[in-house]
Amino acid sequence: MANAHRGEIAAMLDGRPRTLVLTLGALAELEAAFAVDDLVALAERFSRGRLSAADLVRVIAAGLRGAGETISDAEVAAMRAEGGAAGFARLVSALLTATFGAAEPTTGAGDSARPPVPQAR
Repeated sequence: MANAHRGEIAAMLDGRPRTLVLTLGALAELEAAFAVDDLVALAERFSRGRLSAADLVRVIAAGLRGAGETISDAEVAAMRAEGGAAGFARLVSALLTATFGAAEPTTGAGDSARPPVPQAR
């Protein structure tokens, strides 16, 4: 069962309930995969709201590995989620929100310590 206080989300993938979490190690993996220097740059990349299918695979795979599963990106790419591609986008949005917090409007520098998170469309 997912624990929201630890940044975990529940997901149904290939008909199986699973937990995803972006641990510090999973975030470091994503920094490397997306060739960014730090968490702020990673969050800024996600906040653009334009994620490719490959991006979704990387984030979901990192979240599954963060929760302790031994799984490859290729295995995640072959999975099915309720709602198809939109379902995967919703999972990634929920995972990023659980990790970084909800996007908050800012009125100036330093108003919010949390980076914005992309919204599923």
